[in-house]
Amino acid sequence: MSTPRAAATVTTVAPIDDRPSRESTAVAVLAAVSLSHLLNDTIQSLLPAIYPLLKASFALSFSQIGYMTLALMLTASLLQPVVGFLTDRQPAPYALVVGMGFSLAGLLLLSIAWTYPLLLLAAGLVGVGSSVFHPESSRVARMASGGRHGLAQSVFQVGGNIGSSLGPVLAAFLVAPFGQSSLVWCSLVAVAGMVLAVRIGRWYTTHPSHVRRHAAKAAVARPLPVSTRRVVWSISILAALIFSKYFYLASLSSYYTFYLIEKFDVSVQRAQLHLFFFLAAVAAGTILGGPIGDRIGRKPVIWGSILGVLPFSLLLPHATLFWTAVLAAVIGLILASAFSAIVVYAQELVPGRVGLISGVFFGFAFGMGGLGAAALGELADRVGIEAVYGLCAFLPAIGLLAAFLPDLDADRRTPR
Repeated sequence: MSTPRAAATVTTVAPIDDRPSRESTAVAVLAAVSLSHLLNDTIQSLLPAIYPLLKASFALSFSQIGYMTLALMLTASLLQPVVGFLTDRQPAPYALVVGMGFSLAGLLLLSIAWTYPLLLLAAGLVGVGSSVFHPESSRVARMASGGRHGLAQSVFQVGGNIGSSLGPVLAAFLVAPFGQSSLVWCSLVAVAGMVLAVRIGRWYTTHPSHVRRHAAKAAVARPLPVSTRRVVWSISILAALIFSKYFYLASLSSYYTFYLIEKFDVSVQRAQLHLFFFLAAVAAGTILGGPIGDRIGRKPVIWGSILGVLPFSLLLPHATLFWTAVLAAVIGLILASAFSAIVVYAQELVPGRVGLISGVFFGFAFGMGGLGAAALGELADRVGIEAVYGLCAFLPAIGLLAAFLPDLDADRRTPR
């Protein structure tokens, strides 16, 4: 058995040098990749936003609703690590265009689907689009960061979360009044995303790290910051934290509208607007985690953002409509700050594997969201949607595991 000191000398291969750079942050590119993430996730969030419409039109059960989310999330979850691994070896500047193309196909099919299996296929195509889009777009954000990795990941993530909040707005004011076929007009969002992705791809091909990747065949060895054993242990803890975060978020993103309709007898449109406010709070929270992590370290942000939700999640099932909206917004704001910090922390644990780490964590997050939606749908059919919220309230307690993460001092503060 090797000692921790010896184990810490184990190296990993770094196909692309992603260490903090002295170059300035490419603000325009970072804004563009964040906007493309917004467009991608607007499409993705349309599906859960129109669940009440589909439930009525196709006479679906909560379980069938959950399986639609599972189809969406599982395709994204299983493929993202594969895409990340492959693009670490052979970067794909135009992968964002391909991903948007799959999302466009899924959206068009969703607008004309007439059977439940076609709905599942449409959801799966949108999931494939996300699986291709996310690993390389996360890499582009890191390339454009100028070394401010936490900030870049937050800016990238906030685009996606704003997009997620726009899906319910489109559902409330376009799909709800005009029906399922009106989804075809949302295909313009995907087309705009493809045009923007082409421009990002052109910048990618001229970036120094991409040029070096093709100019030098030899890989550069990079040491792990801690022992291999501690890396595995830390990744396992991060996975448990993502399980907690995304199972709980699945209860809100997939079933919040049904919860409000059943408990408070609000209209579908009003419930969708409540969902928008929750998702807007998630978007606002996302931008906080990365920059704060750059300043004070990733671990305190991870610890506070997940465990800090617990008092509010415990109060939510007992609140009035007004306080439900307030508590949901607070929960979204705090909980959302975790993911950017988790991704950057994992990238620092395993240097040089930006695509693989991004793919694994985005994929696992999507997978937990999908499994959570399916499991909670089955549970809601058995015990009722209100009981589900009472049980999910305890999930943030898993945040206690963050205490066992090692402190990584490198890249803790924003370069001046």
